Amino acid sequence: MSSEWLQALTAWLGTNPGWLSAAIFLTAFLESLALAGILIPGVAIIFAASALAGQASIPIIEVLLWAGAGAVAGDGISFALGRLFQGRLDRLWPLNHFPGFIAKGEVFFHLHGGKSVVIGRFVGPIRPVIPLIAGAFLMPWRRFLAFNLSSALAWAPAYVLPGYWVGSALASDFEPPAHFWPVIGISAGILLVIYLLLFRFQLGLGHSSRVYHWLASLTARYHITRRFWRRYTSQRPAQTGEFPLPSLSLALGAGALFMILGQLVTATQLFAPFNNLTLEWFAQLRNPLLDPLMILLTLLADPPILLAAAALSALALGLRGFYAAALHIAGAALLATILVWAIKDLSAIPRPAVVLGPPASGAFPSGHTTGITVFSSLAASFIARESRVRWRWRYYLAFSLPIVLVAISRLYLGVHWFTDVIAGIFLGLSISGLTRASYSRYDNIPLTTDSSLLAAGVAWLLYTAWYVTDNWADAVLLYTPVAG
Repeated sequence: MSSEWLQALTAWLGTNPGWLSAAIFLTAFLESLALAGILIPGVAIIFAASALAGQASIPIIEVLLWAGAGAVAGDGISFALGRLFQGRLDRLWPLNHFPGFIAKGEVFFHLHGGKSVVIGRFVGPIRPVIPLIAGAFLMPWRRFLAFNLSSALAWAPAYVLPGYWVGSALASDFEPPAHFWPVIGISAGILLVIYLLLFRFQLGLGHSSRVYHWLASLTARYHITRRFWRRYTSQRPAQTGEFPLPSLSLALGAGALFMILGQLVTATQLFAPFNNLTLEWFAQLRNPLLDPLMILLTLLADPPILLAAAALSALALGLRGFYAAALHIAGAALLATILVWAIKDLSAIPRPAVVLGPPASGAFPSGHTTGITVFSSLAASFIARESRVRWRWRYYLAFSLPIVLVAISRLYLGVHWFTDVIAGIFLGLSISGLTRASYSRYDNIPLTTDSSLLAAGVAWLLYTAWYVTDNWADAVLLYTPVAG
């Protein structure tokens, strides 16, 4: 498809904005459809249509819904075609002209199983064929639908929001501060590098490249730093491992997303309508029966409780001789506390005025959400590392539940904007990724559970019970909605 054709399509949509939603749906549909996704520049068309939607002030929720629906429909039809033509995929047009796509997709599907449906949606070389192959290998419909819907929830914002933000900025005569575009550009560049490294190389799609081999050679240099740590630890034999690419990618990727969101929140009003809409929705949801549960959830993520958990864990691990683990846990808690305090002070974004006693600190980012994200993600990583590889996802899934519940409680109680809790999750994941990357030198050393760790857990539970009981009355008053 020539660039002139794309320019003509963009110009026509610009003069006919009523067709933008249909164009976004159709493009997302074709981008996900196995036979068509190979041929059309779907990403470029979605970006252009999303930018026009932003200029036309079409609600972002509507744009996201149309894009997500198109992606789900395209993958669904591809899955059905795979079932229909199983064993004959390499003879279908236009797949018969791209035999490498089918072979690479089959290898990827065998390597990652059902997860490949989610991962494949974001990986260009295999995106058009993974649903087709899943159907050909007779993946159950219900399982495929679950993967299809969950991946579309992440795919639609990732592909639509950049174009929508650009269009909204152009429509509002936006005059950004001097640092705005450099921060956005550097952060976007980091995300691009992570995409190339993690999705193309770590997932087995680029092991033959020179860049991958160069990255692997860094492992030997990385292990030199262990000489320093061995002097300050006990029961730590030498070990082998890989360069912590996933942890570093999480740290840098979540940090880049936090920086982009921070720039957009502090320098523009792009998210103001969505923040207000979310605030109003949760205000209508308030119910005396739900209030105690939400107050309890938010109290459990109060800084004193989370800092107590970090201190007791570090103390117990230090007493057992796991000095590196103790230092990393304490360092993560200290870093989260300092960063949240500093960013709140610098951003100076006011909180919603919907409860009787909102805290005096700024809104952005949510400290409760940041803290529970650091706590849960680090706990999940330490526990999962001691279990079998195939079971680890269960721990990550289980420990993601407190993050979601605390984030919802902050929105329900009306003390944060939606962007505050999302920023808190990004910041918490970035701190966790950085901590895990630093601690990866000791990944092969098991953290055995003994009486000191159990005693620390019991002490933390007793302290938590006392704290909640002692602060309950003040919390109920603090989170009481303003009348009228």
